[in-house]
Amino acid sequence: HLHFGGGTPTFMRDEEFAQLFETIGSRFEMAPDGEYSIEVDPRTVTPKRLWTLRALGLNRISLGIQDFDHDVQVAVNRVQSYEDTRGLIDAAREAGFHSINVDLIYGLPKQTVEGFEKSLDLTIDAKPDRVALYHYAHLPHLFKPQRRIHEEELPSAKTRSQLFDLAVGKFRAAGYAYLGLDHFARADDELAVAQREGRLHRNFQGYCSHDAGDLLALGVSSISAVGSVYAQNEKSLEAYYARLMQGELPICRGISLGYDDFVRRDVIQSLMCNFRVGWPEIEARHGIV
Repeated sequence: HLHFGGGTPTFMRDEEFAQLFETIGSRFEMAPDGEYSIEVDPRTVTPKRLWTLRALGLNRISLGIQDFDHDVQVAVNRVQSYEDTRGLIDAAREAGFHSINVDLIYGLPKQTVEGFEKSLDLTIDAKPDRVALYHYAHLPHLFKPQRRIHEEELPSAKTRSQLFDLAVGKFRAAGYAYLGLDHFARADDELAVAQREGRLHRNFQGYCSHDAGDLLALGVSSISAVGSVYAQNEKSLEAYYARLMQGELPICRGISLGYDDFVRRDVIQSLMCNFRVGWPEIEARHGIV
């Protein structure tokens, strides 16, 4: 499995993508039935470019929507029309992408129940395979772009709760399975099937249809999970490059999991993926009572 994300990698030129894929392909065996996904910004990617990305071997795509309400888009400095976004979703389907995911955010400035309901209806009409519904976290001291957002325009806690409940109800009514936390999938999607069969899994990348094993993370601040170790890369580009120039892995911190950590992780996984904990399974797997 290969995923380009944690931002919008489509700022790269096509020739850079081709070089990157060639480099990865020379060092790893790419399974013909593997999952190769990318996050794209609908404001910067054309339908024609989707065909280029598909030709490189990418077969899954995720588009950021946030909200289709124009006033909300202006408030967060991210204006994109429904027509352009819908055109890109349709083009991705034509190009042969196996799975299309869209991201929505609730809790944004100027969001209202009425306005968000329209955005949900438009999203459902586009028929994405999966939907991620994230809660907006206002942290201007950490994220500079958020300093342009007026805090007084943020919806109240009550309104945020209404927005979330509305989304869950609408997606379920439209035939989407609620995977948990912030994700939905069409009933015939492999994630929904995996949940029904009790094999849904979640890692740093989100939900997946099975335990993907070791996760190798490349790039600033990304987190690897290899064996019993979690390791996070340097958070600044300067520090990241400096460590690489010294011939070192650019890891700034990590943790080696102990026995208790594995037990807790399995319990949390079960709650996040199945909404329950099967005590006999946990006890048998870890030899505990």
